Amino acid sequence: MSEPNHHKSVFRKLFLNKYVAVIVIFTVFVTFFDEHNLIHRWQSYQRIREMRKEMQFYQDEIKTTKQKKMELQSSDENLEKFAREHYYLKKDNEDIFIIKENETVSK
Repeated sequence: MSEPNHHKSVFRKLFLNKYVAVIVIFTVFVTFFDEHNLIHRWQSYQRIREMRKEMQFYQDEIKTTKQKKMELQSSDENLEKFAREHYYLKKDNEDIFIIKENETVSK
């Protein structure tokens, strides 16, 4: 036998082997066609990672908000400061002036 024909016959024997054929078909099926294929699993894994990041962000926000809530409930001075800064509330004998800076538009 010549060398190129020998490689072809080994290649042909290998891929005509029933065990190799079953493994190849199984791998293709699991990768692309199964309900829980590898592509779907990878996408699910990516979504889970994003959701965990989002969950951590919101847990941190909850901690910060609870801390602010405790500060507001701890004393009337903190509550008054918050009301003045965010809602522009004032006492009866006070006047509040709100100064807005003009934004310059460059042309």
